[in-house]
Amino acid sequence: MSGVSVRMAANGLFLGFMLLIFGGKTETRLSVKEKLNNEAISSHRDLAPDFKEKYFKQILDHFNYNSLGNGTYDQRYLITDQYWKKGNGPIFFYTGNEGDIWEFAQNSGFITELAAVQGALVIFAEHRYYGKSLPFGKDSFNIPAVGLLTVEQALADYAVMITELKKELGAQKCPVIVFGGSYGGMLSVYMRIRYPNIVTGALAASAPILSTAGLGDSRQFFQDVTADFEKFKPACRDAVQGAFQKLNTLAQLKDYRRIQSAFSLCKTPSTPEDIHQLNGFLRNAFTMMAMLDYPYSTHFMGSMPAFPVKVACGTMLNGTDLMSALRDTVGIVYNSTGQLTCYDLYSLYVECADPTGCGLGFNSYAWDYQACTEIEMCFESNNVTDMFPPMTFTEQQREQYCSKRWGVIPRQGWLKTQFWGDDLSTASNIIFSNGDLDPWANGGIRKSLSPSLIAINIPEGAHHLDLRESNPNDPESVVVARKKESEIIAQWVEAAMKESA
Repeated sequence: MSGVSVRMAANGLFLGFMLLIFGGKTETRLSVKEKLNNEAISSHRDLAPDFKEKYFKQILDHFNYNSLGNGTYDQRYLITDQYWKKGNGPIFFYTGNEGDIWEFAQNSGFITELAAVQGALVIFAEHRYYGKSLPFGKDSFNIPAVGLLTVEQALADYAVMITELKKELGAQKCPVIVFGGSYGGMLSVYMRIRYPNIVTGALAASAPILSTAGLGDSRQFFQDVTADFEKFKPACRDAVQGAFQKLNTLAQLKDYRRIQSAFSLCKTPSTPEDIHQLNGFLRNAFTMMAMLDYPYSTHFMGSMPAFPVKVACGTMLNGTDLMSALRDTVGIVYNSTGQLTCYDLYSLYVECADPTGCGLGFNSYAWDYQACTEIEMCFESNNVTDMFPPMTFTEQQREQYCSKRWGVIPRQGWLKTQFWGDDLSTASNIIFSNGDLDPWANGGIRKSLSPSLIAINIPEGAHHLDLRESNPNDPESVVVARKKESEIIAQWVEAAMKESA
């Protein structure tokens, strides 16, 4: 068998395994099983859910009755009941994270694949202050309106939404499993911890609940980004490191014209601040390629080729000049269409309180604010333990930036206090999945903490690859991981249904 054929066969075993686990004795479950048995594996991706976009009247401030009374805003959510065994099947609820909820729904196909097998209702809820869920419209990012953007408010939104929708849909006895990737995965963990009366279990994919709570080594993240490229080919790391050193030498000489020419910049840099911006712009591209090192091309958070780390290293090592090779390599991220003739540093990349990048537009404002309040990401690079230029981001620098930008002082250690940090032993029913290719992985839980706090490590997995829909190019390790996740979730659902019977 060819590699692709082996993986397709493995996907077939995965579906068969799930059917054995979830196939019940009721007519509804048998009909779902019959439907899937009649589907060709290659067309399993055609089980595209028929999501309906709706809005939920959500409370503006869950914790202060005097501030806004019972004022509400319209919170967007997506819902499909096409797989649901009405009134009895579980509810799969995605805890939306820092972006438009359609983006996550379209890139988390495993949830709907699982729903089709298990007869689940599927809901993707948008996080307040992201996408179209803006509590105060275009004024949402004014001070003090932005102050209602907190993790606690977002969790309360989800708790209220789940409770009310269960009533509306006659689903009071249906167990709820929450899913999330990255920050959304953190929220899934927090939902199970904070609202175990509402949430039966959580699948937290690529959830860096330790590093974002200020735990761990500040050098770890960019060291792990570097490791992705070094593992592919050590010479790749050396070339990138050398290119940044050449850039630093030119910057010290103030040879700004040559820097502009080498990197095809739209404007000639003229200050150390411009060089700092250029370094951040360049470093951010490698972060994105490491995170999204999927085995097939994607359009999630931008367009990316299959195996972007491999493509990047090929580009970096085939260049005749290190700096122009670095320019062409970051073009994989910033110029995937090849239409840009020059790079506008300040429009393509915005520096913020998250050294790994906040993105652009309103969503970037929201994430910047969260990185200035509860989410701690004082990550730094140093060109020694990693291949990037020395760029510090200390607690003091964070405080100065956040005070000037948002008028807030970060609350150091708050996530650890609120959501337990690494002291999770009394929690239950949480899966922590992480891929070895993901630079966020070592900021999460890598070892099982108890029989119901289960770590699943995916050797060939990038950032929450296991939440993506099945693909013929999936590595065997992610197929195995999904299989295990499916089995565990089935056990949680079955146990919850027995308790409510």
